[in-house]
Amino acid sequence: MSPTIYMIILSTLATGTIITMTSYHWLMAWVGLELNTLAVIPIISTMHHPRSTEAATKYFLTQAAASALILFSSMTNAWNTGSWDIMQPLTPPSYILLTMALAMKLGLAPLHFWLPEVIQGSTMTTAFIITTWQKIAPMSLIFLTMNNLSTSIFLLMGLLSSLVGGWGGLNQTQTRKIMAYSSIAHLGWMATISSIMTNILIMNLLIYLIMTTSVFLSLIISKSKTIQDTTSTWTLSPTLTIIMLLSLLSLGGLPPLTGFIPKWLIMEELILQNFNLLISMMAASSLLSLFFYLRLTYTTALTLSPNTTQTKFKWRFYPNTLTMFTTVPATISIFLLPMTPLILL
Repeated sequence: MSPTIYMIILSTLATGTIITMTSYHWLMAWVGLELNTLAVIPIISTMHHPRSTEAATKYFLTQAAASALILFSSMTNAWNTGSWDIMQPLTPPSYILLTMALAMKLGLAPLHFWLPEVIQGSTMTTAFIITTWQKIAPMSLIFLTMNNLSTSIFLLMGLLSSLVGGWGGLNQTQTRKIMAYSSIAHLGWMATISSIMTNILIMNLLIYLIMTTSVFLSLIISKSKTIQDTTSTWTLSPTLTIIMLLSLLSLGGLPPLTGFIPKWLIMEELILQNFNLLISMMAASSLLSLFFYLRLTYTTALTLSPNTTQTKFKWRFYPNTLTMFTTVPATISIFLLPMTPLILL
């Protein structure tokens, strides 16, 4: 793909998200989501491989179905209330359809089946875009319409997503699929808090984006597509190995690191709302996620290849623009916890 076309596609992607985030009319929000979908499909299918074609087709079908549901729910609401305003109260059929559509857009369980397959059929960079940038527009719609959506449906979906994200990632060997199930688990935590306290939702989304960016950039630089590939990261750069180790532990939510902030605040808020059983099950499911993060950190930093490799080790590591971009998200995703009182003020 030529640089000009790639720039046009990326600018369309950015424009679609901005239109959705800034619109107060359902039709404009739908237009933004459609621009987003149409921009990502050529990015997925650039590899000219059957897997990428299959991933692009699956992505198109699920996103088109979700967009159609959003349009149908907004039309139903406009028919009943006479208003296309996003901030207007929704009728019960409209908000149930909208909840399902946004869950499908994000990849929340039980509508998550497309996400691991699409990410596995994409390149690392495309998987990074799908798991980070593509979550912003649907999340902004959830933020705008949260007073009208069903709390119980989001709590149930959040619990299901955290369980599915934990169980699904256990038997994976591909780093892209592990990151896909990680995304499902994190979105589950966001879904549970979305209807209770939206400022924690925004902070959780920002921290998730920064942590996922840090891990994906580390995987892209080290060219680690499978767990076995991560065993040779130390030959590329010891510093990168340490960054990847700490970023993965932060993504798992271990206390000294940044990833513990959203889990801590969500657990505290749900306990205050007397959702004790729900938060106990979610905390248990996060241990499943932590297991496969720990497995990745173990192979990255604490193991060597069991056999003598026949290839030349890559000791000479030449920094490039991508490595410079990695430092900021890596630092934030590791050391932000001491600044939590300042964030909450």
